[in-house]
Amino acid sequence: MHVQKRFFVCGLLLFIGVHNAKQVCLANAVKVQSFSTHQAPPERLLITSGKNVLLVGLKPYLGKEIMNDNDSPFLRLVSNGRKLILKDADGVIRKAKEIDIGWRAQKLKNPKVFFRQIIGPLASFESAERLSNDLLDRGIKSTIAHPLDWEVWVSNDIQIPQSIKSTFQKIKVSKSVVPYLDGNSGKIPLKGPISLQAPDGLLWQKGLYMGPFSIQLDAYGSWTLIEHVPIERYLNGVVPYEIGANAPEAALAAQAVLARTWAIANSHRFKVDGYNLCSDTQCQVYKDPSKANQKIKTAIQKTAGKILTWNQKPINTVYHATNGGVMASVDEAWSTNQVPYLQMRLDGPKHWSREVDLPLSNEQNLKSFLFSESEAFGSDHPLFRWNRTLESAQISRQLNKAKKVKGSFYPKTIKAVSRGSSGRVTSLEIQGETGSEILLKLDEIRRVLRQLPSTLFVVKEIKEGKWLFSGGGFGHGAGMSQSGAIELAKNGWNTKQILSHYYPKTKYGFLP
Repeated sequence: MHVQKRFFVCGLLLFIGVHNAKQVCLANAVKVQSFSTHQAPPERLLITSGKNVLLVGLKPYLGKEIMNDNDSPFLRLVSNGRKLILKDADGVIRKAKEIDIGWRAQKLKNPKVFFRQIIGPLASFESAERLSNDLLDRGIKSTIAHPLDWEVWVSNDIQIPQSIKSTFQKIKVSKSVVPYLDGNSGKIPLKGPISLQAPDGLLWQKGLYMGPFSIQLDAYGSWTLIEHVPIERYLNGVVPYEIGANAPEAALAAQAVLARTWAIANSHRFKVDGYNLCSDTQCQVYKDPSKANQKIKTAIQKTAGKILTWNQKPINTVYHATNGGVMASVDEAWSTNQVPYLQMRLDGPKHWSREVDLPLSNEQNLKSFLFSESEAFGSDHPLFRWNRTLESAQISRQLNKAKKVKGSFYPKTIKAVSRGSSGRVTSLEIQGETGSEILLKLDEIRRVLRQLPSTLFVVKEIKEGKWLFSGGGFGHGAGMSQSGAIELAKNGWNTKQILSHYYPKTKYGFLP
């Protein structure tokens, strides 16, 4: 069968809902050719990253507008002093204190075709990685990607279990995004990867970054500005923004250990795009490392190279602002396996903990816990307890935005149908007026209903179409509570004691 005709028939089968249509299409696709799922990241870099150097994406998706025939903003690079030195893979060199890189489309002589089965969108990298590992256990290789939301991509020639919902996608790329410099004779095209040296640092997003840097293609046809930064310097741009520059030294040092451990354990997070970590909330927030004060630098230096391990591997050092008085088990936050160091535990002095009625999965016990005076660690945090009011129109908009519903959907009832051991909602049921029903699970609850600081809450309808969510904590609740660590440090606890409290059964020291 001719290739175009084969795909027309495939599309028709899918459209009319023929049983096993997807499998038929995939089988036919294999007979044509087994294509790649995406554009591979560059195999070579113009900068050789040394030991303990992270590749951190400062600005992703550069030039993406070009793919939709729109103009894309220039990438403006500004030096803090001496001239920047830019060099591309073909030897083009530009030296200047300011360099502007533009983007244009270039038609490909031989269009590229990618086939992939997409599972997603998924609420987090953790959920995507759990799914990817489950597939691997079944002998199915996959790729974790982040074109906008987290997704898992599987090759077109592999049959995914029917229990896993996926969509089949063919992508034909007929043009590429080409960076260029303006020259006397016109636009000078640049070939990636591009290196950038900044002898006195690069002024970027109101901060100062020392680099070196590269600009390279990602898996989606756009480009990313990347800093190649030693991990200890990277912490200067993480620790103060995660826990606050004025936290006590023991708490700062604990945060440094966690940030270092997290970076090492998650260095594969953006593997599909050819770098390690991003700089926003999809990773650890990383910005302006030059602002780190001496107190922060001392905390980082005192713990240099030290991480937390379990079974001789870096642990999953998740942390958050405040847990509301109770630590969450990791599987209450994400679809992932339990680990012994992230279990439900009350976070307060022993005499107070003995007075708390358990289990908190019992809603009556949870209400007593949330509405009683608390002696939990970190209870002075402004979001230790909170109330949020949501109305039906607001919830409907958010469900539409998250693509959970299409068109009009007006909630009639909202209830927690399951809770974890810490009392956190693991399944939230939203029933519509027409009898339709939406079930939000785990981290998806906060991803959709963004006004909720945590999933540790009770909910009641206070009038028709209006619900009051009363809860505690800010964040997922697993691992270290930053407000708790600050209080413990003020009470004289040292770094090792704080880490042992929030991550029991782990080892503090150098990576074996």
